Amino acid sequence: MLQRILVAVVGVPFLLAVLVAAPAWATFALLCGLCIIGAHEMMSAVCGTKKARRWWGLPSTTAVFVLTTVFFSDRRFDGSPICGIFPFFAAALLVLTFVVLVTEHGRGEDSLTLQDLCAILLSGTAIPLALSCLLRLRLMEYGGGLVLIPLVSAFCSDTMALFTGMALGKHKLAPLVSPKKTVEGALGGLAGGMIGMVLFRIIFFLCTEVALNIPWCVLLGLIGAAMGQLGDLSFSAVKREFGIKDYGRLLPGHGGVLDRFDSVIFAAPVLWLIIRSIQLWGN
Repeated sequence: MLQRILVAVVGVPFLLAVLVAAPAWATFALLCGLCIIGAHEMMSAVCGTKKARRWWGLPSTTAVFVLTTVFFSDRRFDGSPICGIFPFFAAALLVLTFVVLVTEHGRGEDSLTLQDLCAILLSGTAIPLALSCLLRLRLMEYGGGLVLIPLVSAFCSDTMALFTGMALGKHKLAPLVSPKKTVEGALGGLAGGMIGMVLFRIIFFLCTEVALNIPWCVLLGLIGAAMGQLGDLSFSAVKREFGIKDYGRLLPGHGGVLDRFDSVIFAAPVLWLIIRSIQLWGN
Protein backbone atom coordinates (compact mmCIF):
# COMPACT_ATOMS: atom_id res chain seq x y z
CA MET A 1 0.00 0.00 0.00
CA LEU A 2 2.84 2.42 0.89
CA GLN A 3 4.45 1.87 -2.52
CA ARG A 4 1.14 2.57 -4.25
CA ILE A 5 0.76 5.83 -2.35
CA LEU A 6 4.34 6.96 -3.02
CA VAL A 7 4.03 6.24 -6.75
CA ALA A 8 0.74 8.15 -6.83
CA VAL A 9 2.30 11.13 -5.01
CA VAL A 10 5.01 11.35 -7.67
CA GLY A 11 3.05 10.12 -10.69
CA VAL A 12 -0.13 12.18 -10.40
CA PRO A 13 1.61 15.61 -10.48
CA PHE A 14 3.74 14.44 -13.41
CA LEU A 15 0.68 13.22 -15.29
CA LEU A 16 -1.14 16.49 -14.63
CA ALA A 17 1.85 18.53 -15.77
CA VAL A 18 2.09 16.64 -19.06
CA LEU A 19 -1.62 16.44 -19.85
CA VAL A 20 -2.78 19.84 -18.58
CA ALA A 21 0.11 22.31 -18.48
CA ALA A 22 2.33 21.11 -21.33
CA PRO A 23 1.54 21.53 -25.06
CA ALA A 24 -0.50 18.87 -26.85
CA TRP A 25 2.64 17.29 -28.31
CA ALA A 26 3.65 16.30 -24.76
CA THR A 27 0.45 14.27 -24.42
CA PHE A 28 1.24 12.67 -27.79
CA ALA A 29 4.78 11.80 -26.64
CA LEU A 30 3.55 10.39 -23.33
CA LEU A 31 0.96 8.18 -25.04
CA CYS A 32 3.59 6.93 -27.48
CA GLY A 33 5.76 5.92 -24.55
CA LEU A 34 2.89 4.20 -22.76
CA CYS A 35 1.90 2.29 -25.90
CA ILE A 36 5.45 1.15 -26.58
CA ILE A 37 5.82 -0.16 -23.03
CA GLY A 38 2.32 -1.61 -23.10
CA ALA A 39 3.08 -3.46 -26.34
CA HIS A 40 6.08 -5.11 -24.72
CA GLU A 41 4.02 -6.07 -21.67
CA MET A 42 1.23 -7.60 -23.73
CA MET A 43 3.64 -9.45 -26.02
CA SER A 44 5.58 -10.81 -23.04
CA ALA A 45 2.38 -11.97 -21.32
CA VAL A 46 0.84 -13.66 -24.35
CA CYS A 47 3.80 -14.72 -26.51
CA GLY A 48 6.58 -15.18 -23.96
CA THR A 49 9.74 -13.17 -23.45
CA LYS A 50 11.63 -14.72 -26.36
CA LYS A 51 9.02 -13.87 -28.98
CA ALA A 52 8.39 -10.53 -27.34
CA ARG A 53 12.04 -9.53 -27.79
CA ARG A 54 11.95 -10.58 -31.42
CA TRP A 55 8.61 -9.10 -32.53
CA TRP A 56 7.94 -6.33 -30.04
CA GLY A 57 9.11 -3.65 -32.48
CA LEU A 58 6.28 -4.41 -34.92
CA PRO A 59 3.31 -3.51 -32.67
CA SER A 60 5.31 -0.69 -31.05
CA THR A 61 5.97 1.00 -34.39
CA THR A 62 2.39 0.47 -35.52
CA ALA A 63 1.16 2.06 -32.29
CA VAL A 64 3.34 5.13 -32.81
CA PHE A 65 2.02 5.60 -36.36
CA VAL A 66 -1.58 5.21 -35.14
CA LEU A 67 -1.03 7.96 -32.56
CA THR A 68 0.86 10.11 -35.06
CA THR A 69 -2.08 9.86 -37.46
CA VAL A 70 -4.42 11.13 -34.73
CA PHE A 71 -2.06 13.93 -33.71
CA PHE A 72 -1.68 15.27 -37.24
CA SER A 73 -5.41 15.07 -37.85
CA ASP A 74 -5.76 18.23 -35.74
CA ARG A 75 -7.04 21.28 -37.63
CA ARG A 76 -3.70 23.03 -37.06
CA PHE A 77 -2.21 20.78 -39.70
CA ASP A 78 -4.99 21.12 -42.29
CA GLY A 79 -3.51 21.32 -45.76
CA SER A 80 -0.11 20.04 -44.72
CA PRO A 81 1.13 17.28 -47.04
CA ILE A 82 2.56 15.39 -44.07
CA CYS A 83 -0.92 14.64 -42.72
CA GLY A 84 -1.74 12.00 -45.31
CA ILE A 85 1.47 10.01 -44.95
CA PHE A 86 1.09 8.40 -41.57
CA PRO A 87 -2.14 6.44 -42.19
CA PHE A 88 -0.39 4.69 -45.08
CA PHE A 89 2.54 3.81 -42.83
CA ALA A 90 0.17 2.37 -40.22
CA ALA A 91 -1.71 0.39 -42.89
CA ALA A 92 1.56 -0.88 -44.35
CA LEU A 93 2.64 -2.18 -40.96
CA LEU A 94 -0.66 -4.00 -40.53
CA VAL A 95 -0.11 -5.66 -43.91
CA LEU A 96 3.45 -6.50 -42.87
CA THR A 97 2.10 -8.19 -39.74
CA PHE A 98 0.14 -10.69 -41.83
CA VAL A 99 3.07 -11.14 -44.22
CA VAL A 100 5.23 -12.07 -41.25
CA LEU A 101 2.56 -14.51 -40.04
CA VAL A 102 2.59 -16.29 -43.40
CA THR A 103 6.37 -16.33 -43.86
CA GLU A 104 7.00 -17.52 -40.29
CA HIS A 105 4.39 -20.27 -40.32
CA GLY A 106 5.78 -23.75 -39.66
CA ARG A 107 9.27 -22.60 -38.61
CA GLY A 108 9.34 -24.41 -35.30
CA GLU A 109 8.35 -23.29 -31.84
CA ASP A 110 9.43 -19.70 -32.55
CA SER A 111 6.97 -19.26 -35.43
CA LEU A 112 4.09 -16.87 -34.95
CA THR A 113 0.74 -18.39 -34.06
CA LEU A 114 -2.78 -16.98 -34.33
CA GLN A 115 -2.55 -16.19 -30.62
CA ASP A 116 0.63 -14.19 -31.23
CA LEU A 117 -1.04 -12.37 -34.11
CA CYS A 118 -3.94 -11.37 -31.86
CA ALA A 119 -1.47 -10.02 -29.30
CA ILE A 120 0.31 -7.98 -31.97
CA LEU A 121 -2.94 -6.54 -33.31
CA LEU A 122 -4.25 -5.81 -29.82
CA SER A 123 -1.09 -4.07 -28.60
CA GLY A 124 -0.28 -2.39 -31.91
CA THR A 125 -3.73 -1.26 -33.00
CA ALA A 126 -6.60 -1.65 -30.51
CA ILE A 127 -4.86 -0.28 -27.40
CA PRO A 128 -3.29 2.72 -29.22
CA LEU A 129 -6.64 3.54 -30.84
CA ALA A 130 -8.28 3.49 -27.42
CA LEU A 131 -5.60 5.64 -25.76
CA SER A 132 -5.56 7.99 -28.77
CA CYS A 133 -8.96 9.18 -27.54
CA LEU A 134 -7.09 10.91 -24.71
CA LEU A 135 -5.14 12.76 -27.37
CA ARG A 136 -8.37 13.57 -29.23
CA LEU A 137 -9.78 15.05 -26.03
CA ARG A 138 -6.58 17.03 -25.46
CA LEU A 139 -6.88 18.56 -28.94
CA MET A 140 -10.43 19.81 -28.29
CA GLU A 141 -11.36 23.21 -26.87
CA TYR A 142 -10.49 23.21 -23.14
CA GLY A 143 -8.66 19.99 -23.90
CA GLY A 144 -6.29 20.41 -20.97
CA GLY A 145 -9.28 19.73 -18.74
CA LEU A 146 -11.33 17.38 -20.88
CA VAL A 147 -8.44 14.95 -21.23
CA LEU A 148 -8.68 14.30 -17.49
CA ILE A 149 -12.29 13.08 -17.59
CA PRO A 150 -11.48 9.40 -18.40
CA LEU A 151 -8.67 9.46 -15.84
CA VAL A 152 -10.81 11.02 -13.10
CA SER A 153 -13.74 8.67 -13.61
CA ALA A 154 -11.56 5.55 -13.88
CA PHE A 155 -9.04 6.30 -11.14
CA CYS A 156 -11.62 7.61 -8.66
CA SER A 157 -13.62 4.47 -9.34
CA ASP A 158 -10.55 2.28 -8.72
CA THR A 159 -9.78 4.04 -5.45
CA MET A 160 -13.32 4.03 -4.09
CA ALA A 161 -13.82 0.39 -5.13
CA LEU A 162 -10.65 -0.60 -3.28
CA PHE A 163 -11.62 1.04 0.00
CA THR A 164 -15.29 0.10 -0.23
CA GLY A 165 -14.38 -3.50 -0.92
CA MET A 166 -11.96 -3.57 2.01
CA ALA A 167 -14.57 -2.13 4.36
CA LEU A 168 -17.81 -3.74 3.18
CA GLY A 169 -16.97 -6.39 0.60
CA LYS A 170 -18.74 -9.73 1.15
CA HIS A 171 -20.07 -10.92 -2.22
CA LYS A 172 -17.55 -11.89 -4.89
CA LEU A 173 -17.94 -10.11 -8.22
CA ALA A 174 -15.93 -12.36 -10.56
CA PRO A 175 -13.97 -14.81 -8.39
CA LEU A 176 -12.42 -16.76 -11.26
CA VAL A 177 -11.05 -13.58 -12.83
CA SER A 178 -10.28 -11.37 -9.84
CA PRO A 179 -10.88 -13.09 -6.49
CA LYS A 180 -10.53 -9.93 -4.37
CA LYS A 181 -13.13 -7.85 -6.20
CA THR A 182 -16.59 -7.70 -4.66
CA VAL A 183 -20.03 -6.50 -5.68
CA GLU A 184 -19.91 -3.94 -2.87
CA GLY A 185 -16.56 -2.66 -4.11
CA ALA A 186 -17.91 -2.38 -7.65
CA LEU A 187 -20.91 -0.35 -6.48
CA GLY A 188 -18.59 1.85 -4.46
CA GLY A 189 -16.48 2.29 -7.57
CA LEU A 190 -19.49 3.50 -9.56
CA ALA A 191 -20.22 6.03 -6.83
CA GLY A 192 -16.56 7.04 -6.80
CA GLY A 193 -16.62 7.79 -10.51
CA MET A 194 -19.65 10.04 -10.15
CA ILE A 195 -18.29 11.82 -7.07
CA GLY A 196 -14.94 12.29 -8.79
CA MET A 197 -16.61 13.95 -11.77
CA VAL A 198 -18.61 16.31 -9.53
CA LEU A 199 -15.37 17.41 -7.87
CA PHE A 200 -13.75 17.68 -11.29
CA ARG A 201 -16.55 20.00 -12.44
CA ILE A 202 -15.93 22.31 -9.48
CA ILE A 203 -12.17 22.47 -10.13
CA PHE A 204 -12.73 22.88 -13.87
CA PHE A 205 -14.99 25.87 -13.22
CA LEU A 206 -12.49 27.46 -10.83
CA CYS A 207 -9.74 27.15 -13.44
CA THR A 208 -11.66 28.09 -16.59
CA GLU A 209 -14.87 29.80 -15.41
CA VAL A 210 -16.70 27.41 -17.71
CA ALA A 211 -19.65 25.63 -16.08
CA LEU A 212 -19.98 22.03 -17.21
CA ASN A 213 -23.43 20.47 -17.29
CA ILE A 214 -23.89 18.69 -13.94
CA PRO A 215 -26.12 15.79 -15.12
CA TRP A 216 -23.74 15.08 -17.99
CA CYS A 217 -20.77 15.10 -15.61
CA VAL A 218 -22.48 12.62 -13.29
CA LEU A 219 -23.40 10.40 -16.25
CA LEU A 220 -19.85 10.56 -17.60
CA GLY A 221 -18.56 9.56 -14.16
CA LEU A 222 -20.94 6.61 -14.02
CA ILE A 223 -20.16 5.38 -17.55
CA GLY A 224 -16.43 5.94 -17.13
CA ALA A 225 -16.44 3.99 -13.87
CA ALA A 226 -18.43 1.12 -15.40
CA MET A 227 -16.19 0.90 -18.46
CA GLY A 228 -13.13 1.20 -16.26
CA GLN A 229 -14.22 -1.76 -14.17
CA LEU A 230 -14.91 -3.77 -17.31
CA GLY A 231 -11.42 -2.93 -18.56
CA ASP A 232 -9.88 -3.96 -15.25
CA LEU A 233 -11.66 -7.30 -15.31
CA SER A 234 -10.87 -7.89 -18.99
CA PHE A 235 -7.15 -7.37 -18.56
CA SER A 236 -7.26 -9.47 -15.38
CA ALA A 237 -8.79 -12.29 -17.42
CA VAL A 238 -5.78 -12.15 -19.76
CA LYS A 239 -3.44 -12.36 -16.77
CA ARG A 240 -5.34 -15.36 -15.42
CA GLU A 241 -5.24 -17.02 -18.83
CA PHE A 242 -1.45 -16.80 -19.00
CA GLY A 243 -0.66 -17.22 -15.32
CA ILE A 244 0.95 -13.88 -14.51
CA LYS A 245 0.38 -11.59 -11.53
CA ASP A 246 1.26 -8.27 -13.18
CA TYR A 247 2.02 -7.17 -16.73
CA GLY A 248 5.19 -5.40 -15.61
CA ARG A 249 7.07 -3.79 -12.72
CA LEU A 250 7.42 -0.25 -14.05
CA LEU A 251 5.23 1.24 -11.28
CA PRO A 252 5.99 -0.33 -7.86
CA GLY A 253 2.80 -1.30 -6.10
CA HIS A 254 0.78 -0.82 -9.30
CA GLY A 255 2.46 -3.18 -11.78
CA GLY A 256 3.02 -2.20 -15.38
CA VAL A 257 1.41 0.24 -17.78
CA LEU A 258 -1.40 -2.18 -18.63
CA ASP A 259 -2.06 -2.82 -14.94
CA ARG A 260 -2.47 0.89 -14.21
CA PHE A 261 -4.18 2.06 -17.41
CA ASP A 262 -6.39 -0.95 -18.15
CA SER A 263 -9.47 0.94 -16.93
CA VAL A 264 -8.58 4.06 -18.93
CA ILE A 265 -8.15 1.99 -22.10
CA PHE A 266 -11.83 1.05 -21.90
CA ALA A 267 -13.15 4.34 -20.52
CA ALA A 268 -11.39 6.78 -22.87
CA PRO A 269 -12.99 5.85 -26.24
CA VAL A 270 -16.52 5.64 -24.83
CA LEU A 271 -16.26 8.96 -23.00
CA TRP A 272 -14.69 10.65 -26.02
CA LEU A 273 -17.57 9.48 -28.22
CA ILE A 274 -20.07 10.89 -25.72
CA ILE A 275 -18.27 14.20 -25.19
CA ARG A 276 -17.95 14.90 -28.90
CA SER A 277 -21.67 14.19 -29.36
CA ILE A 278 -23.13 16.36 -26.60
CA GLN A 279 -23.08 19.97 -25.42
CA LEU A 280 -21.05 19.65 -22.23
CA TRP A 281 -21.05 23.36 -21.45
CA GLY A 282 -22.92 26.47 -22.58
CA ASN A 283 -26.53 26.81 -23.68
